[in-house]
Amino acid sequence: MELLLTLDRRGGAGATPLHAQVEQQLRERIRDGRLRPGTRLPATRELAQQLAVSRGVVVEAYAQLTAEGYLATRRGAGTAVAAAPRT
Repeated sequence: MELLLTLDRRGGAGATPLHAQVEQQLRERIRDGRLRPGTRLPATRELAQQLAVSRGVVVEAYAQLTAEGYLATRRGAGTAVAAAPRT
């Protein structure tokens, strides 16, 4: 699955960190229904490669969204949109 996220890499003072940009875009897609409950997301390594970022950026984004209830993770089953994500 390709998520087609767009990252602003300009950096500098006041720039939004890459992990926060990934979080924001995934959160928006879940809230507006483009990513439905049960939809499996790419593995962290795969998404990191697609976005040309370190795996840590994706791991941090997934972890935050999991903590917020948007994503559910299961060892061996990957990461998916939670059954009842917050809106």
